[in-house]
Amino acid sequence: MTRSYLPGILAMAAIVVASNILVQFLFGQWLTWGAFTYPIAFLVTDVTNRVYGTGPARKVVLAGFVVGVICSLIGTQIMGEFGPLVTLRIAIASGLAFLTAQLLDVSIFAALRNGAWWRAPLASTLIGASVDTALFFSIAFSGALVWLEPGNNVSWAAEMLPVLGTGPEAPLWVSLAVADWGVKIGLALLALIPFRLIVTRLTRPQATAN
Repeated sequence: MTRSYLPGILAMAAIVVASNILVQFLFGQWLTWGAFTYPIAFLVTDVTNRVYGTGPARKVVLAGFVVGVICSLIGTQIMGEFGPLVTLRIAIASGLAFLTAQLLDVSIFAALRNGAWWRAPLASTLIGASVDTALFFSIAFSGALVWLEPGNNVSWAAEMLPVLGTGPEAPLWVSLAVADWGVKIGLALLALIPFRLIVTRLTRPQATAN
Protein backbone atom coordinates (compact mmCIF):
# COMPACT_ATOMS: atom_id res chain seq x y z
CA MET A 1 0.00 0.00 0.00
CA THR A 2 1.30 3.39 -0.96
CA ARG A 3 0.33 6.55 0.80
CA SER A 4 -0.95 8.16 -2.39
CA TYR A 5 -4.20 6.21 -2.70
CA LEU A 6 -4.80 5.66 1.01
CA PRO A 7 -7.65 8.23 0.92
CA GLY A 8 -9.37 5.97 -1.62
CA ILE A 9 -9.16 3.01 0.73
CA LEU A 10 -10.48 5.08 3.63
CA ALA A 11 -13.30 6.47 1.49
CA MET A 12 -14.29 3.00 0.32
CA ALA A 13 -14.26 1.69 3.89
CA ALA A 14 -16.43 4.60 5.05
CA ILE A 15 -18.93 4.03 2.24
CA VAL A 16 -19.21 0.32 2.99
CA VAL A 17 -19.70 0.92 6.72
CA ALA A 18 -22.25 3.69 6.13
CA SER A 19 -24.18 1.59 3.61
CA ASN A 20 -24.31 -1.39 5.96
CA ILE A 21 -25.81 0.85 8.64
CA LEU A 22 -28.20 2.81 6.41
CA VAL A 23 -29.58 -0.31 4.72
CA GLN A 24 -31.46 -0.94 7.97
CA PHE A 25 -33.62 2.17 7.42
CA LEU A 26 -36.38 2.34 4.82
CA PHE A 27 -36.78 5.16 2.29
CA GLY A 28 -40.28 4.85 0.91
CA GLN A 29 -41.71 1.47 -0.05
CA TRP A 30 -38.98 0.03 -2.25
CA LEU A 31 -35.66 1.44 -1.08
CA THR A 32 -33.42 1.87 1.94
CA TRP A 33 -31.15 4.82 2.67
CA GLY A 34 -28.19 2.56 1.89
CA ALA A 35 -29.23 2.57 -1.77
CA PHE A 36 -28.07 6.19 -1.97
CA THR A 37 -24.64 5.72 -0.38
CA TYR A 38 -23.51 2.38 -1.78
CA PRO A 39 -23.25 3.48 -5.47
CA ILE A 40 -20.61 6.05 -4.44
CA ALA A 41 -18.27 3.06 -4.15
CA PHE A 42 -18.12 2.96 -7.96
CA LEU A 43 -17.04 6.61 -8.02
CA VAL A 44 -14.21 5.87 -5.58
CA THR A 45 -13.09 2.88 -7.66
CA ASP A 46 -13.18 4.83 -10.92
CA VAL A 47 -11.30 7.84 -9.55
CA THR A 48 -8.61 5.56 -8.15
CA ASN A 49 -8.41 3.71 -11.46
CA ARG A 50 -8.05 6.91 -13.48
CA VAL A 51 -5.50 8.57 -11.21
CA TYR A 52 -3.44 5.63 -9.91
CA GLY A 53 -4.19 2.68 -12.22
CA THR A 54 -5.84 -0.74 -12.10
CA GLY A 55 -3.57 -2.21 -9.42
CA PRO A 56 -4.40 0.38 -6.76
CA ALA A 57 -8.08 0.30 -7.82
CA ARG A 58 -8.22 -3.44 -7.16
CA LYS A 59 -6.60 -2.92 -3.76
CA VAL A 60 -9.23 -0.32 -2.90
CA VAL A 61 -11.92 -2.82 -3.92
CA LEU A 62 -10.38 -5.59 -1.82
CA ALA A 63 -10.20 -3.24 1.16
CA GLY A 64 -13.89 -2.50 0.76
CA PHE A 65 -14.65 -6.22 0.48
CA VAL A 66 -12.80 -6.98 3.73
CA VAL A 67 -14.64 -4.18 5.53
CA GLY A 68 -17.92 -5.51 4.14
CA VAL A 69 -17.17 -9.02 5.43
CA ILE A 70 -16.41 -7.60 8.87
CA CYS A 71 -19.68 -5.63 8.84
CA SER A 72 -21.58 -8.79 7.86
CA LEU A 73 -19.97 -10.78 10.66
CA ILE A 74 -20.94 -8.09 13.14
CA GLY A 75 -24.46 -7.97 11.71
CA THR A 76 -24.96 -11.71 12.21
CA GLN A 77 -24.45 -11.17 15.94
CA ILE A 78 -26.99 -8.34 16.28
CA MET A 79 -30.56 -9.52 16.75
CA GLY A 80 -33.41 -7.50 15.28
CA GLU A 81 -37.16 -7.95 15.41
CA PHE A 82 -37.10 -10.83 12.92
CA GLY A 83 -33.72 -12.37 13.76
CA PRO A 84 -30.11 -11.45 12.93
CA LEU A 85 -29.72 -8.17 11.06
CA VAL A 86 -27.54 -10.01 8.53
CA THR A 87 -28.41 -13.56 7.47
CA LEU A 88 -26.07 -15.98 5.72
CA ARG A 89 -27.78 -15.38 2.37
CA ILE A 90 -27.50 -11.60 2.77
CA ALA A 91 -23.82 -11.92 3.68
CA ILE A 92 -23.06 -14.16 0.69
CA ALA A 93 -25.09 -11.97 -1.67
CA SER A 94 -23.51 -8.76 -0.43
CA GLY A 95 -19.92 -9.98 -0.57
CA LEU A 96 -20.18 -11.75 -3.92
CA ALA A 97 -22.09 -8.91 -5.58
CA PHE A 98 -19.67 -6.26 -4.32
CA LEU A 99 -16.49 -8.10 -5.29
CA THR A 100 -17.74 -9.23 -8.71
CA ALA A 101 -19.24 -5.88 -9.69
CA GLN A 102 -16.33 -3.77 -8.50
CA LEU A 103 -13.65 -5.92 -10.13
CA LEU A 104 -15.71 -5.93 -13.33
CA ASP A 105 -15.86 -2.14 -13.08
CA VAL A 106 -12.07 -1.99 -12.81
CA SER A 107 -11.59 -4.21 -15.89
CA ILE A 108 -14.11 -2.36 -18.06
CA PHE A 109 -12.67 1.01 -17.04
CA ALA A 110 -9.17 -0.19 -17.97
CA ALA A 111 -10.37 -1.37 -21.39
CA LEU A 112 -11.97 2.02 -22.14
CA ARG A 113 -9.34 4.17 -20.45
CA ASN A 114 -8.08 5.80 -23.65
CA GLY A 115 -11.48 6.91 -24.93
CA ALA A 116 -13.44 10.07 -24.12
CA TRP A 117 -13.07 10.98 -20.44
CA TRP A 118 -16.68 10.09 -19.58
CA ARG A 119 -16.87 6.77 -21.43
CA ALA A 120 -14.85 4.62 -19.04
CA PRO A 121 -16.51 5.72 -15.78
CA LEU A 122 -20.01 5.69 -17.28
CA ALA A 123 -19.80 2.29 -18.99
CA SER A 124 -17.96 0.58 -16.15
CA THR A 125 -20.38 1.89 -13.54
CA LEU A 126 -23.53 1.10 -15.55
CA ILE A 127 -22.43 -2.47 -16.19
CA GLY A 128 -20.96 -2.99 -12.74
CA ALA A 129 -24.03 -1.59 -11.00
CA SER A 130 -26.35 -3.75 -13.08
CA VAL A 131 -24.40 -6.89 -12.25
CA ASP A 132 -24.28 -5.88 -8.59
CA THR A 133 -28.07 -5.51 -8.39
CA ALA A 134 -28.77 -8.75 -10.27
CA LEU A 135 -26.40 -10.80 -8.14
CA PHE A 136 -27.39 -9.36 -4.77
CA PHE A 137 -31.16 -9.58 -5.05
CA SER A 138 -31.27 -12.97 -6.78
CA ILE A 139 -28.86 -14.57 -4.30
CA ALA A 140 -30.46 -12.92 -1.27
CA PHE A 141 -34.14 -13.46 -2.08
CA SER A 142 -34.79 -15.76 -5.04
CA GLY A 143 -36.80 -18.86 -4.13
CA ALA A 144 -34.58 -20.91 -6.44
CA LEU A 145 -31.65 -20.41 -4.03
CA VAL A 146 -33.43 -21.27 -0.79
CA TRP A 147 -30.97 -24.15 -0.35
CA LEU A 148 -28.28 -21.62 0.55
CA GLU A 149 -29.92 -21.15 3.94
CA PRO A 150 -32.95 -23.43 4.39
CA GLY A 151 -33.66 -22.07 7.87
CA ASN A 152 -34.03 -18.50 6.60
CA ASN A 153 -37.63 -17.79 5.61
CA VAL A 154 -37.66 -15.29 2.76
CA SER A 155 -41.16 -16.14 1.58
CA TRP A 156 -42.13 -12.49 2.13
CA ALA A 157 -39.86 -11.56 -0.77
CA ALA A 158 -41.74 -13.95 -3.09
CA GLU A 159 -45.12 -12.24 -2.61
CA MET A 160 -46.53 -11.48 -6.05
CA LEU A 161 -47.14 -7.76 -6.51
CA PRO A 162 -47.20 -5.29 -9.42
CA VAL A 163 -43.62 -4.17 -10.14
CA LEU A 164 -43.13 -0.87 -8.30
CA GLY A 165 -46.86 -0.85 -7.68
CA THR A 166 -47.83 -0.26 -11.31
CA GLY A 167 -46.18 -2.84 -13.59
CA PRO A 168 -46.84 -6.53 -14.25
CA GLU A 169 -46.94 -8.86 -11.27
CA ALA A 170 -43.62 -10.26 -10.07
CA PRO A 171 -42.07 -11.31 -6.75
CA LEU A 172 -41.61 -8.41 -4.34
CA TRP A 173 -37.82 -8.75 -4.53
CA VAL A 174 -37.97 -7.88 -8.23
CA SER A 175 -39.51 -4.49 -7.37
CA LEU A 176 -36.81 -3.95 -4.76
CA ALA A 177 -34.15 -4.79 -7.34
CA VAL A 178 -35.63 -2.53 -10.03
CA ALA A 179 -35.84 0.42 -7.62
CA ASP A 180 -32.27 -0.17 -6.43
CA TRP A 181 -31.01 -0.44 -10.02
CA GLY A 182 -32.76 2.79 -10.96
CA VAL A 183 -31.03 4.68 -8.15
CA LYS A 184 -27.65 3.24 -9.16
CA ILE A 185 -28.13 4.29 -12.79
CA GLY A 186 -29.25 7.78 -11.82
CA LEU A 187 -26.29 8.26 -9.51
CA ALA A 188 -23.92 6.87 -12.16
CA LEU A 189 -24.93 9.75 -14.42
CA LEU A 190 -24.67 12.34 -11.66
CA ALA A 191 -21.30 10.95 -10.54
CA LEU A 192 -19.70 12.04 -13.82
CA ILE A 193 -19.58 15.59 -12.45
CA PRO A 194 -17.62 14.84 -9.24
CA PHE A 195 -15.53 12.30 -11.18
CA ARG A 196 -14.37 14.99 -13.58
CA LEU A 197 -13.74 17.53 -10.82
CA ILE A 198 -11.87 15.14 -8.51
CA VAL A 199 -9.71 13.66 -11.28
CA THR A 200 -8.84 17.14 -12.55
CA ARG A 201 -7.89 18.21 -9.04
CA LEU A 202 -5.75 15.14 -8.33
CA THR A 203 -3.94 15.19 -11.68
CA ARG A 204 -3.29 18.92 -11.79
CA PRO A 205 0.46 19.61 -11.94
CA GLN A 206 1.71 20.93 -8.62
CA ALA A 207 3.45 24.31 -8.67
CA THR A 208 7.12 24.13 -7.81
CA ALA A 209 8.97 26.68 -5.79
CA ASN A 210 11.71 28.68 -7.51
